[in-house]
Amino acid sequence: MNSERSYKKMKFLKKFASSILHDDSKPNCLNPILFPLYLFSIIYGGIIRLRNRMYDLAVFKTRKLRCRVISIGNITVGGTGKTPMAIILANLLKERGYKPAVLSRGYGRKNKKRITLVSDESHILAEFHEAGDEPLLIAKTVKGVPVITGSKRYLTGRYAVDNLGIDVLILDDAFQHRSLFRNIDIVLLDSKRPFGNRFLLPRGPLREPKKALGRADIIVLTGENRDSALFTQKTTMGALINKKGAVPIFRGYHKPKELVKGEENDSYPLEYLSGKKVCAFAGIAKPESFEDTIVSLGGEVVSFITFPDHHRYTMGDIEEIKKASSNCSSEIIVTTEKDGIKLINFTEFFRDIFLLRIEMEIVNRSKEFEDVIMSKLLK
Repeated sequence: MNSERSYKKMKFLKKFASSILHDDSKPNCLNPILFPLYLFSIIYGGIIRLRNRMYDLAVFKTRKLRCRVISIGNITVGGTGKTPMAIILANLLKERGYKPAVLSRGYGRKNKKRITLVSDESHILAEFHEAGDEPLLIAKTVKGVPVITGSKRYLTGRYAVDNLGIDVLILDDAFQHRSLFRNIDIVLLDSKRPFGNRFLLPRGPLREPKKALGRADIIVLTGENRDSALFTQKTTMGALINKKGAVPIFRGYHKPKELVKGEENDSYPLEYLSGKKVCAFAGIAKPESFEDTIVSLGGEVVSFITFPDHHRYTMGDIEEIKKASSNCSSEIIVTTEKDGIKLINFTEFFRDIFLLRIEMEIVNRSKEFEDVIMSKLLK
């Protein structure tokens, strides 16, 4: 009973926090909740600006590794597609003859080792509770590319170079990790709300002021809709004062690829969803986008259950999902591939559900995107 009460409280707090981060109202000293958060965001912004200034003046030192480094990140909290972008880059670099590795903090992992080799060039070496869900998903998706987790990127990077002969490191979620030198900074922005409500944490979702985009080498606008007109490039470029010159902007589409049947790993075409009553659930940063994708593929979502991002599923959660599916007479249960990583040990349940596999596609200009990456690596 206590665990159920705690879970409901957690879901309420998550929903409440989300409502604050999406609230666009102007500062109002009469609001007893939002105004204190706005004041804290001013203090937070001052600290972040000072920190960035210390790096710009080389007061805070940046260390270099004996290889090329590509950082993937964003300036807001929440999902913008960093994991799919890491997969794109890992595959691209491998195809072009490089020997890449992916470094991640491994958010949500129980293993607190300084260095965890999630996968080498041929084997998966860690479970999701040791590695974190996203690093393990990358390891399972990109064959032949090592994935390493650890809180200190310099240590994990040095391990990759010294022990695995890596010549390019891909840093997952590292735009703010300025203590490690990188050759390319790729920043992902949500195409619908690139700066959220335009407030810094904790009043809004911004990790840094928009001016931080001046450090970016490449910007990718991401989302479930292919229509790049959802975002005006003029708005973005207006936020850029970049000493590096013009920053190329690309459009990244979160493209549904296929359905995979749980334990059997059998592939089904996306058309399999069309016309079916779907019970869906997800524990990701933006679960509503997953629901929208299912609807766009013709599925009728008769039940949709959300969990916090990186949620660790329990038998109670499984029973809740099965009960919801039964109550709404759904024909199929669908979740994300990222959630599927954490459900493998629930063998009976995992056998009967479907995972929706999604990949990122650079719309219309993929060749140009690849050429920009390769040219910047050679500098």
